[in-house]
Amino acid sequence: MKSLRCRSGVPMLGVIMSNDKFNEKLGDAMLDPRNNRIWKGVLWLLGLLLLVDILLGWYWSQEPELKKVTPKADVVRGETTTRELIFVADTLLTKPGGYLTNDILPHRLWLDNMPAWEYGVLVQVRDFSRVLRRDMSRSQSQSQEDKDLAIAEPQFNFDAQSWAMPATESEYRRGIKALERYLDRLTDANENDGKFYARADNLNYWLNEVQNRLGSLSLTLSQSVGRSQLNVDKDGTIVAAKPEKDEDFIKTPWLDIDDAFYEARGATWALTQLMRGAEVDFADVLRKKNATISFRQMVRELEATQETIWSPLILNGDGFGMLANHSLVMANYVSRANAALIDLRKLLQEG
Repeated sequence: MKSLRCRSGVPMLGVIMSNDKFNEKLGDAMLDPRNNRIWKGVLWLLGLLLLVDILLGWYWSQEPELKKVTPKADVVRGETTTRELIFVADTLLTKPGGYLTNDILPHRLWLDNMPAWEYGVLVQVRDFSRVLRRDMSRSQSQSQEDKDLAIAEPQFNFDAQSWAMPATESEYRRGIKALERYLDRLTDANENDGKFYARADNLNYWLNEVQNRLGSLSLTLSQSVGRSQLNVDKDGTIVAAKPEKDEDFIKTPWLDIDDAFYEARGATWALTQLMRGAEVDFADVLRKKNATISFRQMVRELEATQETIWSPLILNGDGFGMLANHSLVMANYVSRANAALIDLRKLLQEG
């Protein structure tokens, strides 16, 4: 029986046997406690990679700071607010680390604060782009909608966690480019191309969306401290499909407390930027309704939510307990902003 040979003429069986012996000797050498340099090198490499990942995670978790809004001398009505919307949407993609919500790398398992922040910002971008398309760019309900805003608004409603085919970032960039085209038409010399109607009712439509969002955020933040609450949905005059309890014990899960906190941070950051732009574009409306001071007070409360967090962890103390409760502090500012918003809406409707 002929032995198998490789092209060089060396028996192939001998080559396989020699490789097995080499692998066996290599394995014995690695398991030998006297030759522990390999294991030390592996441990040092893993430790270095972990340190780099921690440093990158710290850098990527830095929240963008608020930007001052300085309108130009010849600003066009609607230009400032649109620029702020573009800035807020672009920050989602260009901040340190980029867009992290759809990241599939291992550090995504413990970097959940920034994705929660991004979600809070994204909800405000979606709400305002919808109002901009539906109300602010149209003179009445029967008017034709803007062609670029009709593209931008659906783009921002694309799946926030899609990482490929297509990626979320590419869809959001299409929305930003559509907003930029609308801004170019809004600020060009053609008066019939690109519209923005700075009316009290249009501003009130948006503030109604904001009021609902702030109310929900405030409640979620307050639920960091578990307590029994009366079921406000139960009414004896309404026959419900399912029986409801008189009281519910509601508490935000321990692992979700920081997510709720950073979602509120992101939402209030985006709202502050958009409100600063709206104050410029709706200045005449606010002055006629005697609502300028109320508007600025609301913005002040939103700005307070962006104060520096000095604690490395989001603490969840028991209200008047020994430890702080960052969620309750945030809920206080959000509730005050919401209260100022309610007063502002009354002035816009009746003032």
